[in-house]
Amino acid sequence: MSEKTHKRKTKVGTVVSNKMQKTVTVSVDRLVLHPTVKKYYKRRSTFKAHDEKGLCKVGDQVQIIETRPLSKTKRWAVQAILKKAEGLE
Repeated sequence: MSEKTHKRKTKVGTVVSNKMQKTVTVSVDRLVLHPTVKKYYKRRSTFKAHDEKGLCKVGDQVQIIETRPLSKTKRWAVQAILKKAEGLE
């Protein structure tokens, strides 16, 4: 029981920027229940993710995984491209 295993978090989002070298900005949407009104509303978070080969384009749906700090703001890495953007060139 002395050995701890840490399951790294994963998130699915859309690439909104790929202007940096080896870095993409990923937007992740989630639904939050309002405490009094009891309706769901959207919340959006953006994460900087490491893209080593530069394969991600704007509009791609990607899965990102938690990693060690790679820079001041980059704590995620692109694990897989789930769906390529259509019609955006």
